[in-house]
Order: sequence, then structure tokens, then C-alpha cells
Amino acid sequence: MQNIGLEQQRGHVLLIAGDAAVRRRTVQVAPSANLAALGVVPVPALLNCEIPCDTTYLDGARDPNLVLMRLRTAAATPGPLLVYLSGRLTVDRRNGKLHLALAGTTAGSVRYTALPWEWLGTELRGRPAGLTTVLLDLAADKAAWPLLQEYGSLPASPSAEVYGVVCPPGFEGSGNVVSRYTRHWIDQLRSSPARPANLQLHALAAGAASLPPGTLVLPTARELGAPAAPWQAAPPVPGRAGPQDDGYRLPPPAPADPARPREPVRGAHPVPAVPAAAAVAEPVAGPAIPSARPDAGAVPAARDPRPHIHGLASSGRHAEAADLAEAWEQYVLQTHGYASPEAVDWLEIRADLARMAGDFRLATQLWTRVGQIRLADRSPDAADTPEVRAAAAGALYCWTQLKEPTAAIEAGPVLIGLLRELPSLEPGHLQLAEHRLELLHGTSSRH
Repeated sequence: MQNIGLEQQRGHVLLIAGDAAVRRRTVQVAPSANLAALGVVPVPALLNCEIPCDTTYLDGARDPNLVLMRLRTAAATPGPLLVYLSGRLTVDRRNGKLHLALAGTTAGSVRYTALPWEWLGTELRGRPAGLTTVLLDLAADKAAWPLLQEYGSLPASPSAEVYGVVCPPGFEGSGNVVSRYTRHWIDQLRSSPARPANLQLHALAAGAASLPPGTLVLPTARELGAPAAPWQAAPPVPGRAGPQDDGYRLPPPAPADPARPREPVRGAHPVPAVPAAAAVAEPVAGPAIPSARPDAGAVPAARDPRPHIHGLASSGRHAEAADLAEAWEQYVLQTHGYASPEAVDWLEIRADLARMAGDFRLATQLWTRVGQIRLADRSPDAADTPEVRAAAAGALYCWTQLKEPTAAIEAGPVLIGLLRELPSLEPGHLQLAEHRLELLHGTSSRH
């Protein structure tokens, strides 16, 4: 939200707890616990704005018209507005529309005791852009989940920024305690010296919350806009063996010139170049993603998170970079699919982040998987594209850095299988891998 020019305005925080989501007598989402936790967070931190603010708590409401009245009052505030909703999404069986279940809502009383989701959008529609944030921590019941999958999203209003998660039915909840997503959102507010932007808070919370499989994470990649700037660079290219260790360590990648970012490599799909350590992506216009800490340096105002993620990794904050990358990868997976070019791009980024962090076992696995996915392309020249060769080279480099024989033996056969599928790869690379794996097996058998 913008802080400029709001000194004389009032803000509003509206916290709404709907009905608890329960499965087999186990509470999946406890809205009251979530509201209680948010209630002790300073309002300026919630609103990200130091102006006078009104706060409204609605916990246990049974009348949707009462909720509508509070929502209408909050929407009329001239300053920034945060609307938080937690609870269970359900469907009116007569008209097939989504509702937020309130206290006492049953399958047969949805029309009279639940809040129609469209009311939220109607009330927020007239607000100026940039002043409204909707935060969601919801679970969908069996009636609502197919509708959400059909929609692919859960919009609130074109003028509002919407962040949050909607868990599928059937997951095992954590009981009458604060939901993991809301808890991690609050933890990030408390632990960050400088208040992060909502988009970064959301990405960090979603990445750390261990969300159930299939959870709808908002905003989706399509709503964020397809990132236009690539991670920009190539994985390390294997060279001759060095004298250290087992004789099969390959030279690390040469740093790229940040002033001259590489152009994307185009193959069978219009995909960007595969990632490497030291290149810098050009930002595109969009909402700012500021750093969580002031010592991380300025982050460009960009919709593309990759420059920020790369900056975290370059400064040694590898865990934060990995969490952010995994969260953004989930957006892309949900929107574009597992083997889509967009998903493979993020798999490449995660592979190189693992390499930068020194986790060569994970980096080998991820680079190998990238090569397998790209190799599965149905185009006739899939095995000869620069993207496949680069992924194989990255996997081979990281594999040669593995010092643990057991891990190297485990990853070796899959990697060699990939190398054998690439006719244009330098023959010495395959021979190097086969010789090293044979040597590792011999060493292992002697012990």
C-alpha cells in the first residue's frame, strides 16, 4: 500500500472469522484462533501504514447481513484497507455460488446463513486501486472445491490485491490452533527488521507453511503476470578433470558480466535461458518486492521476483531464496502445469540456487530432472537443443562436486542415462561420468 498522501486519512482493518473447517471431528482451519493471533499484531504492521486506523473484529457472526454492513463500512474508508477472512468455503446448492460459511451454517442453510462471495467483490469494486488488500486463509469443502478448480482462482475485486491460500477438502488439520499460513505471515512481520511488502510476506509464508498438496495459492501466476525477464545465464559447462579429490571435479562456472545480460536461448518452446550464478535479470514494471532486511540492498520495483531471489542467494541467504523460489514455482505449477516451459524455468532456478548453496545432491537431481523433462519434448530435435545440453552439463558438473560416495552412486545411473540420450554432447562427458561411477562402485565395494 502507498504511504504518500495518506496522513490525513483513516485506514481500516476488518478481520472476519467464518465457520471452522472440520473433517472427522478434527479442526482443519480454526478462524477464531487466527483472529486472536492477528489481534495482538500492531495495526500499523498489519496495514503497513502509520495513520489513524479503525479495527473491526467479526468472530462468531451468524447473520450475513451484519457482515455485509461491516464490510460496507470498511470499504467506505478513504485510506488503506485490509480485509482478512478465515474459515470454510461452501456452495449454495440451489444457485451453485460460492459462500463463506458463518457460524451455524449447514449444507441446507447456506443461502440464509453464509456470506455470498460475490458480495465481497461488489463492496470493494469502487475503491481506488492500490489501497485495498484482501488476505485469505480458507479451506474448501467437498461442494466448493470442484468449483474452485473450475475457476482456477478466487477473485475478490479488480481493485484489490488478493493474497492467501485455500486448502482442499480432506487434509489433516492442526486442530484449534493458528493455521500455518497465518502463523508464518505473522512470524515474518515480527522477525523482519523492515516491514516486507505484502507480496513478499505472502511468498515467504506460503513457502514455509508446508501447505497440503493441491492447495490453491493466490495470486496465481496468471494473475501476477507472466514474468518477462529470465534468470539469465547458463549452467556450468563441464571441462577437463582437475587434480583435486577423485580426479573428476569440473571447473566452476565463470561469472557473467552483470552489465551485459545474456539473451534468452530459444528452442522448441519460447523459454528463457537456463540459470547460472552471477547474471542479473532486467526488471519489468509492477509492484515492488522490497527486501525483508535493510542490509540486503535496494530491490528494483519489479513484478519479476527473480532479481530479488538471486540477490538473496548472492548475499548468502540461501534458505530464504529457496523458500521464495519454491513458493513462486507453486504458482506456475498450478497455472501452467507440471511440464510447462514456465514450470521448467523455475525448476532450473531452484537447481542453480541449490548449486549456489553448495547442495550439490539436490542440484544434481533438479538439473537431471530438467533435462529429462526437456528431453521428453515431442519435437524431433529435442535431444539436440541447447536447453537440454545445458541442463545435462549442469547436472554433470554438480554430480562431480558430490563428495559423499553414496549420494554420487545413487544419482549417477540416472544422470548417465540422460547423457546417453544426447547424441551431440561431447563424448568425453559421458566417458567421464561412466568412469567416475565405476570408480565409486569399486571404492564402495572395497569398504
